[in-house]
Amino acid sequence: MIQYFKNINNQTIEIDKPENGIWVNLVPPFKEEEFLELSDGLEIPIEFLRDSLDIDERPRYEIEDNVRFVVIKTPTENNSFNDSDAFYITIPICIILTHNHIVTVNSFDNGAIKKFLNTFQKRHPDKRSMMVLKVFEKVVQNFMEYLKEINHKRNLYEQKLYDSNRNEELLNLMRIQKSLVYFVTALRSNELVMLKMERTNFLGLTDEEREFLNDLIVDTSQALEMANIYTNILSSTMDAFASIISNNLNNVMKRLTSITIILSLPVLVASIYGMNVKIPYADTQHAFYIPIILSIAVSVLLAWYFMKKKWF
Repeated sequence: MIQYFKNINNQTIEIDKPENGIWVNLVPPFKEEEFLELSDGLEIPIEFLRDSLDIDERPRYEIEDNVRFVVIKTPTENNSFNDSDAFYITIPICIILTHNHIVTVNSFDNGAIKKFLNTFQKRHPDKRSMMVLKVFEKVVQNFMEYLKEINHKRNLYEQKLYDSNRNEELLNLMRIQKSLVYFVTALRSNELVMLKMERTNFLGLTDEEREFLNDLIVDTSQALEMANIYTNILSSTMDAFASIISNNLNNVMKRLTSITIILSLPVLVASIYGMNVKIPYADTQHAFYIPIILSIAVSVLLAWYFMKKKWF
């Protein structure tokens, strides 16, 4: 679906057909006819539009026929029904700068473009380079928000794991770890693209705009550092819990072994006194109580020994 937005008197108005100085936004579902129409009408290479559909498209930029193409990754919630998939993934936002328009293509619905749309009335479509930087800003803000949400979820699941030691919490922590892998990879790629764009001045930025891009690079580096820190913390936590679970299992096996030994010796005494041969004190009137007392005495002695060794 193609959306056309125009800024009129500080109001964002959706229009029916393209005009000069507007923002064109493509959102799912996509149709090949729409791609062909947009490619012919705005003189955009069709490869730029088709590349935008690849969810694994890496952050990059290029220029063809004086049309500039920028890809950057942004986070979004994962709507997969598989319980082992990551909570969050990263998807590409493709920004195309034509002679008179700015075009964004989203393979999925995402929050960065929604934020940009909400603030479009404050934008100046004629300053297309600044429009691109503002999209970058919303992407960085999205990463920051999701990282804070991930850290909050991690703390909750860790606390539950302390109390229950259930597999469900471990699975959720693994899903968070997968999300952080997506974030670290995307943020590193975004940072490299921004650094290259600053060095080559791909967007033709003014001094003020280049300063704003520098701030975005710093914010991206901060988000990348946060993602790395959370990843390291989570890895250490998972290793610590693996050791704790292994240690708990050893303690349980030690207790079960001790109980087995304590129960096996009285059984041995009873088996000896149950044989069809002559045994001491078999003819006395207290013959029944002798193996009982002996079994209890052996069990108590073994239990005291194991408690002294702290096997319980």
